[in-house]
Amino acid sequence: MKGRNGGKIKIGVCVMEKKVSCSPMEQILERLRAFGEFEIIIFGDKVILEDPIESWPLCDCLIAFYSAGYPLEKAEKYAALRRPFIVNELAPQYLLHDRNKVYEQLKLFGVPVPTYAVVRREYPNQELNYFVEQDDFIEIHGIRFCKPFVEKPIDDDWRQLVHPLNPAGLVPAKREALSSCIRWKFRVQGPEWRQIRPPDDHNIMIYYPSSAGGGMKELFRKVGNRSSEFYPDVRKVRRDGSYIYEEFMPTGGTDVKVYTVGPGYAHAEARKSPVVDGVVMRNSNGKEVRYPVLLTPTEKQIARSVCQAFRQAVCGFDLLRCDLGEARSYVCDVNGWSFVKSSYKYYDDAACILRKMFLYEKAPHISSTIPTSLPWKISEPAQPSVAVRGRERGTVGISRQSEELRCVIAVIRHGDRTPKQKVKLKVTEEKLLKLMLKYNGGKAHAEAKLKSALQLQDLLDATRILVPCARSGRESDSDAEVEHAEKLRQVRAVLEEGGHFSGIYRKVQLKPSNWVRIPKHNGEGEEEHPVEALMVLKYGGVLTHAGRKQAEELGRYFRNHMYPSEGPGLLRLHSTYRHDLKIYSSDEGRVQMSAAAFAKGLLDLEGELTPILVSLVSKDSSMLDGLEDGTFEINKAKARLHDIITSSNVANCNEHVEFPWMVDGVGVPTNAAQLLTNLAELIKEITAQVKLLSDDEDEKAAINSDSPNHPYDEAKALGKAEIDMGRISAGFPCGSESFLLMFARWRKLERDFYNERKKRFDTTQIPDIYDSCKYDLLHNPHLNLTGISDLFKVSQLLADGVIPNEYGINPKQKLKIGSKIAHRLLGKILIDLHNTRREVTSATAESNTYHDPTTMSSAKRKERCYYEEVRSECFERPISNKKSIDLDDSHKETKYCLDPKYANVIEPERRVRTRLYFTSESHIHSLMNVLRYCNLDETLDGEESLVCQSALDRLFRTRELDYMSYIVLRMFENTEVSLEDPKRFRVEMTFSRGADISSLESEAKASLLPADHTMQIMEPERLQEVGSYMTLEKFDKMTRPFAMPAEDFPPATPPQTLSVRFCKDIELQGGILQHKSDMLSGMPKRKTKKLQE
Repeated sequence: MKGRNGGKIKIGVCVMEKKVSCSPMEQILERLRAFGEFEIIIFGDKVILEDPIESWPLCDCLIAFYSAGYPLEKAEKYAALRRPFIVNELAPQYLLHDRNKVYEQLKLFGVPVPTYAVVRREYPNQELNYFVEQDDFIEIHGIRFCKPFVEKPIDDDWRQLVHPLNPAGLVPAKREALSSCIRWKFRVQGPEWRQIRPPDDHNIMIYYPSSAGGGMKELFRKVGNRSSEFYPDVRKVRRDGSYIYEEFMPTGGTDVKVYTVGPGYAHAEARKSPVVDGVVMRNSNGKEVRYPVLLTPTEKQIARSVCQAFRQAVCGFDLLRCDLGEARSYVCDVNGWSFVKSSYKYYDDAACILRKMFLYEKAPHISSTIPTSLPWKISEPAQPSVAVRGRERGTVGISRQSEELRCVIAVIRHGDRTPKQKVKLKVTEEKLLKLMLKYNGGKAHAEAKLKSALQLQDLLDATRILVPCARSGRESDSDAEVEHAEKLRQVRAVLEEGGHFSGIYRKVQLKPSNWVRIPKHNGEGEEEHPVEALMVLKYGGVLTHAGRKQAEELGRYFRNHMYPSEGPGLLRLHSTYRHDLKIYSSDEGRVQMSAAAFAKGLLDLEGELTPILVSLVSKDSSMLDGLEDGTFEINKAKARLHDIITSSNVANCNEHVEFPWMVDGVGVPTNAAQLLTNLAELIKEITAQVKLLSDDEDEKAAINSDSPNHPYDEAKALGKAEIDMGRISAGFPCGSESFLLMFARWRKLERDFYNERKKRFDTTQIPDIYDSCKYDLLHNPHLNLTGISDLFKVSQLLADGVIPNEYGINPKQKLKIGSKIAHRLLGKILIDLHNTRREVTSATAESNTYHDPTTMSSAKRKERCYYEEVRSECFERPISNKKSIDLDDSHKETKYCLDPKYANVIEPERRVRTRLYFTSESHIHSLMNVLRYCNLDETLDGEESLVCQSALDRLFRTRELDYMSYIVLRMFENTEVSLEDPKRFRVEMTFSRGADISSLESEAKASLLPADHTMQIMEPERLQEVGSYMTLEKFDKMTRPFAMPAEDFPPATPPQTLSVRFCKDIELQGGILQHKSDMLSGMPKRKTKKLQE
């Protein structure tokens, strides 16, 4: 074998010394030397930077790539002079420093990239007619990007630009913080300014919508233990330079980095995404924790295309695995020369592939076959593999030694919240009518919905003009005028305080109700013009600081008790890509924030909730919101319940009944009619006391009426994460509620509960009265409201009977209502369980084949399929002539899992599926009613209940499913029985009553109340007898009649903000991309649809 001048093939390493001395490069070069076929020549910094190219060493093959300070143009000239074989071509490396050109090149080769747009500026703060910025979106050339979106520096010209007339007049760039945001500042002496940006600007910003709390997260190169920082007060995008804007791609909190060595080899590793909390996970050696994962065939083709598009044999790029509507992967960045760290198997592979390249180019007559025994003596140090397998011992009662946890499904109610409120008033003021026409398109009969911060600010400005802070006190005002002014003041107070808009679930409606005919502007005929409208303002229902803490602590409890207890448990599972986690939430702000706080505790995350919410929580309002078609039956139950309470025709619970929960209206106190009168009197007492506090506050407001009016801040309206002891010590209500709003809350309850004129009680108000009383007893004990403890006792007695019976006054009606409200959720739960069984069965069969030497050769095992499709959230619509479809055939997904060749864990194919559903009280009651009463359905006559007798009795005595109450289903696999045995999979059911309110029931003594207003969550309780065994088949049989069939799930709703997700391929010219048709033919043509997220 001969090189340029005979002897060994000379490999020139023309890179900066810092890159040569890094461990991966040293490891691979050492392996190449060990083959005995190559001579490695290190150029060194002095040669590269100072010597002329004519004196550079001669070589047959060249490794050269750009890094900070590297003279790429000089290297190009050397390559042109000596013409060696180049591993990574030099000219395309210029493209890698312009993100726009990178995306254009990727599109040219058919590689999917996020939807993006480019903003170019010649100088800072240049106004561009094609760029528009609003509170929650930007528009670029008419394309709207709604928050969250990503902002990346283009790195337009990575070489320093200087002033064209006076190069010496440019002051060096200085990095400084502006408005808590990292920005770049430059000065110039002379008539013209041009931008200088460092050659590798990695400061990427993510801007969050005000509906999720607003703010911005900055991503940067790792500094110590941080890779990102969140700035809650930064809302506006940068205007100091040129940027690319692209849609934010939710990836479940995980990033994938792909490393190629030639177009036929790709190694992928997963890590925690910096967008979640910015904390870098490191191992005992201080290295970032990453785990090798398998690429799908489509992703392998993407890696091949990236490698060819930039003609970089050794190349790294970032892959986003997104699951919006369809499981897709997108390339968001290409880095050029990159090596995997701390993987000896990868070093072996890379050295062997590079050897093959060099021999093919310079010594094709030499065999490049990999020798049976590799010549170097380096082997990967033995590392203990953590076996996260059977023998799970959570404290929730797993006792079977042969069982392994396979699936955790939890349906969880949101945390502690403020009382929900609503204001209705008729408005005739011209300013408000004009505001309605402004936002309803100028249509006389159309309703206007005000949701955004800009719209709410307009409403606030109008109310500030129409009504003063303080009451007028004029004796000439009529009662109607006073009432109207009071409601306008309430509207103003809500918008100014901000503390009662969730920001995610809030709405102001203006509905025209009266019109007059006026001449048209052009004088031709008449048109209707609104002169009166109904304003409906909803506020309250915001997650409190206590609710956030409850959710986070419950997440921590799940992490420590619901998953394997050996070793790191859940965190080990999650970080090794074997924890298949998805979190769903309803559309309500308090529910979404509860889900984010729970995820923070579950995954041991840090920082603010906004990035966690956007990264990990998916909304599914159709599954977790509303009462759907159960409203009619609920209204019937409420009407019947009203008759039972007011007529004193209440079941006597003291009489012996074998199954007391079967009696109509059970739980309503026997003296309910008398309690109604007591409740009305107690509410009046509380309202009168709060009015005095409100009047005192009103006098202070009149004194300070000249204070400046601050704009409405929607993000701050989400509520504070910590208790405000300053407000409490000053004698104000907890949170941001004013005495005016507190008075309005109690006055409304007083008026709605008892109609003085009709002498009639409205029993549907009892839950709201109890809710409001419980809130003040817990959060406002420092106000010392006389009678609040008595009010709590009376309202609790009535609420314990009313709330459970609103979802059915007897078991059969509860089952009927529950199946209507929870049928979609229950259908999804069945899909989750069957998905898990299918995946486990498939993985077990594959593992048996993999380890059976008689069924597959070692070569075949090495080349076996890297992924498989299993049932999941993705499914195909049924054929039209097929009447029914089995769950097993209806859902498919791409399974992302560990690469067993590189992963240092036992059983890398083993995964635990977790599905968390955060919802409201109605869905918790509905699902529980289906589980405990499903055997009463006529189709299941004679079957035993899923819930044991003792649990039925406990549920009967459980009147309230309070904040953070939950139902958990866990499925275990018995590995000692055959796959066909029904006992292979066991389902365990537990529930918790949620917040423990015993401290409120203890005479409400202030000393017994929690100092931080946070009620602890009660431990879970079994719904089955100890030692009982409920198979998956049994659970399926009992619940399927009440669940939505898989084929009835609607397809995913397409993204609303952007009409396209894949960028269209640019028509190719010439014969540059002959491989494109081959690549496209390898992509799957089957279209899948996904459960709405």
